[in-house]
Amino acid sequence: MSRSTATRQRPLSPHLSIYRPTITMTMSIVHRITGGALYFGTLLVAWWLIAAASSERQFEIANAVFGSWFGRIILFGYTWTLFHHMMGGIRHLIWDTGAGLEKETASKIAWATLVCSIVLTVLVWIAGYAARGF
Repeated sequence: MSRSTATRQRPLSPHLSIYRPTITMTMSIVHRITGGALYFGTLLVAWWLIAAASSERQFEIANAVFGSWFGRIILFGYTWTLFHHMMGGIRHLIWDTGAGLEKETASKIAWATLVCSIVLTVLVWIAGYAARGF
C-alpha cells in the first residue's frame, strides 16, 4: 500500500530564486509595473488639466512643479513608462496571433520592446525641446 499524500514529501513549487531571470520574464514583470505606474502618472496629468481649468494661479503652481528638475524627471519617467507599456502591449498582441513564440524570437521581441521604448522616449523629448526652441 502506498503512503498517504499527507505524509509523502511533496515537491516545492519553483520560485524566483530558482529561475535565472530571462529577458522575457523581466519584460513581463516590468510591463506589469509600468501598468501600475501609469495610474500614478495619469493622476498627474489629471491634476495638470484640472489646474488649467480652475485658475491661473493653480496652473502656474502645476507648471512650476512640472518645470522643475524633479518634475521633468517624473515626466521623463512617465513618458518612458507610457511607451514601454505600449510596446509591451504590442508584443503581447503579436504573441496573441501565434507569431514570435519561439524562444529566440520571443527574446528578440522583448529586447526590441526595451530598445524601442527608450528610443521613442528620447525622440519625443528631443521633439518637445525643439518645439519649445531649446
